[in-house]
Amino acid sequence: MLLLFFKERLAWIGFYVFISISLNVLFSLDVGLVSVSITYVNICMFISFFIFLLWRYSVEVGQLKNFLGNVDGQLDDIHSKNMDLSPFQGAYFKKLEDVFYEKDMELNKTKVQLQEYSDELLAWVHEVKAPLTSINLMLSQIDDLVLRRKLEHEWLRLHLLVDQQLHQTRLATIEKDNYMTEIELRNVVYKEIRAMQPWCLEKGIGFDVSELSETVLTDGKWLAFIVRQILSNAIKYSPINTEILIFTEVDASGTTLLHIKDEGIGIRKEDLPRIFQKSYTGTAGRESAQSTGMGLYLAHNVALKIGVRIRVQSKIDEGSIFTLRFPLQNEYVKLTGR
Repeated sequence: MLLLFFKERLAWIGFYVFISISLNVLFSLDVGLVSVSITYVNICMFISFFIFLLWRYSVEVGQLKNFLGNVDGQLDDIHSKNMDLSPFQGAYFKKLEDVFYEKDMELNKTKVQLQEYSDELLAWVHEVKAPLTSINLMLSQIDDLVLRRKLEHEWLRLHLLVDQQLHQTRLATIEKDNYMTEIELRNVVYKEIRAMQPWCLEKGIGFDVSELSETVLTDGKWLAFIVRQILSNAIKYSPINTEILIFTEVDASGTTLLHIKDEGIGIRKEDLPRIFQKSYTGTAGRESAQSTGMGLYLAHNVALKIGVRIRVQSKIDEGSIFTLRFPLQNEYVKLTGR
């Protein structure tokens, strides 16, 4: 701060140096000043100028701290009147107040518009879910099995897109919409597998699921969303008549790991660092019209919010392993700040 102050006052220091040199030249040329000590004059001028700089530094730093304190808080008349500002600084401060006021108004207007848009989107999603549920019930009455499975597959795709949109809208308020409790992994995984049944039947995809008796401390609804996104990707990119392996592991630190392994086309090495980026479809996604680049992005963001870490290992033409690492009790305490 002190160095910055002196740097901004280089003009004052330069003027002081100029006056000192001029006086020294004058004292050396004017014989009438021979009896006056030039050294004494220089010391007096230097001390006076140095004290002046310290005084200005104290005053201006105080004003700056007062100003920044008001900027951080509320810019109101009471604070601004208590500030000891020069007329020029007052005009400058008034201009800043006007700018802040305009920006606050714009920010509040944008927040209101965003909230209205989010509410409308949520209302639309809920409206769409009602006919989707009715259509699903109607599908069970179709006797032609081949036609029914095709229609159920298309219905599932539509349902997953609506579900993805619903959770994307809710993601902004996930801190207000989570409930951490003991969840048995078996229940979450089995429920999501059952939901994917029409798609799996059409592609001949099977599941090899271990006991999954472990329980983890997490939010069941958001965990199900993460598993749903990973499972849908595994099914989408797996060849027909293959298996998806799901198993758990407890590492040396006592952390529970949930692995989902497919025999799909795999992910290219250069795509791996970007698969969680928004709208990134990767090399495989460009070959499939079904890829939106949003599933893993949303899953990754949800996982970060509830303390779960997602790790990916993949080899081309061999498949991928997605691993969910659940937080330990002490990590959960740090996450929630309790």
